[in-house]
Amino acid sequence: MLCPGSLSAQNVSDTLRADTAIVKAEKLATQVADSLKQESEPWRDEMGIPLDTSIVDSLLKNGISETRRNKRNFLPDPIRSMWLGLVFPGGGQIYNRKFWKLPIIYGGFLGCTYALTWNNQMLRDYSQAYLDIMDDDPNTKSYENMLPLGYDITGKEERFKTIFKNKKDHFRKYRDMSIFAFVGVYLISVIDAYVDAELSSFDISRDLSIRLEPAIIQTGVPTMRRQRQNSYGLSCNVRF
Repeated sequence: MLCPGSLSAQNVSDTLRADTAIVKAEKLATQVADSLKQESEPWRDEMGIPLDTSIVDSLLKNGISETRRNKRNFLPDPIRSMWLGLVFPGGGQIYNRKFWKLPIIYGGFLGCTYALTWNNQMLRDYSQAYLDIMDDDPNTKSYENMLPLGYDITGKEERFKTIFKNKKDHFRKYRDMSIFAFVGVYLISVIDAYVDAELSSFDISRDLSIRLEPAIIQTGVPTMRRQRQNSYGLSCNVRF
């Protein structure tokens, strides 16, 4: 037999491991119990008073619905929308959340820019050709670039002087019109942003209605011998 004082090192090690496992198991059980307790505890207000879960759910749902309602009922400021449109073309439409209008506005700007560039280039070419055909310098013949290859205008100078002058005036006219069109698209985008923001608060609910219906109208002043006479017509009812 082994006496108590003759325990081996192996037995002591096994005893310590068993005690450590028991301590870890107790800590794990305590943590699980605390987490379950926290999950089962009700919501509490600032004073620590438990709240009914149905009330909490109602408050959360109302808050979410209120946020969504505010997003749907966004009312832009017309003045701010106008200034944004003046500073940045299309800025008013972005502020009003009318993004589908942006391709129309920027498409108008691109079209006006292309027309302005094309007409300005043709104006410079025909202006130079007109200057070259009007002088007596044989070395300035840029007007030949405006004619078919190998075309000879000998004896037809006066005719082509008139043609080049008319072409120059034609492209100057359309160059100026392109500038006005560019400014017009810019102003229309600003006006649209302002009007759109102004009409966002316009009431278009079902309470607005105009109804025509038959009516009986009493005319005359009643007396002892005479009663009011009835007339038939239409009545117009406006509800707002």
